[in-house]
Amino acid sequence: MKWIATVDGVERPLDPQAVLDGASVVEVEPGVYSVLTANGASIEMRVNPAPGMAGAWNVGVNGRTHAVTLRDPRERAARGAGAGAAGRQNINAPMPGKVVRVLVQAGDAVEAGQGLVVVEAMKMQNEMKSPKAGTVAEVRVDAGATVAVGETLLIIE
Repeated sequence: MKWIATVDGVERPLDPQAVLDGASVVEVEPGVYSVLTANGASIEMRVNPAPGMAGAWNVGVNGRTHAVTLRDPRERAARGAGAGAAGRQNINAPMPGKVVRVLVQAGDAVEAGQGLVVVEAMKMQNEMKSPKAGTVAEVRVDAGATVAVGETLLIIE
């Protein structure tokens, strides 16, 4: 299963199984990990919770510290509409699939819970809903497009 990782403000899909495939990770002391990659490279990682931010970490690798958050793409659906809906909101594909219908256009006013786009995955159609009332700032997909997990479909302001 893929997660969404935000590293230094850049969001990208992350497949933990693929990342760790063939690697060895050992916690040598609290918050310090020794990683031996599949190609034999040795990396030391220092992981500390980011102050004042639940679910965020400061990760030190090779002398650089990176701000990291991880999010399960299924989490938004479990929280329900409106949760964490302050500011600009990216509506991302929760799984790979095909866009069946785009229900809004840029500039449209939308209500919390209103359908925005329908994505078909594993023979099921999933309607992505607006997490808040606002305006569609940008539509990044068209009907018929194939999307990857975590890909931004549209943006609500």
